[in-house]
Amino acid sequence: MIKVMITDDHAIVRQGLKQILSETGDISVTGEAENGIQAIRIIRQQAFDVMLLDISLPDRNGIEVLKQARKECPDLAVLMLSMHNENEFAIRALKAGAAGYLNKQSAPAQLVVAIRQVASGQKYITPALAMELANAIATDNLSSG
Repeated sequence: MIKVMITDDHAIVRQGLKQILSETGDISVTGEAENGIQAIRIIRQQAFDVMLLDISLPDRNGIEVLKQARKECPDLAVLMLSMHNENEFAIRALKAGAAGYLNKQSAPAQLVVAIRQVASGQKYITPALAMELANAIATDNLSSG
């Protein structure tokens, strides 16, 4: 069973995520927080496989919470969730230690795939972000060559 912690300041979003994940059979939401301070306190007290972390929290920036969570629990896979476009924050989140990045507009099935993938120790990015990264790398290679 994959144990998931949800950190999002919107109760309706947390409830929706729990509903989606309750239908899987192999993923269980065993903790939730509405802000960064609460999230760090909970992960210190309880073990999770994956943390779903909103990038926009009322008390702290999600990237700061990510960095502290990774320091406190190095084995915790953190999947960033955001309403922001991937190309704005995904690279920063991955560089800061996120296991993946998912836009909140993604399909529920994509969320489930992402959680399973990061729980198994892999990284998760959407095909659109992978294409963007590949194009950026190709452009860098052309301009430096």
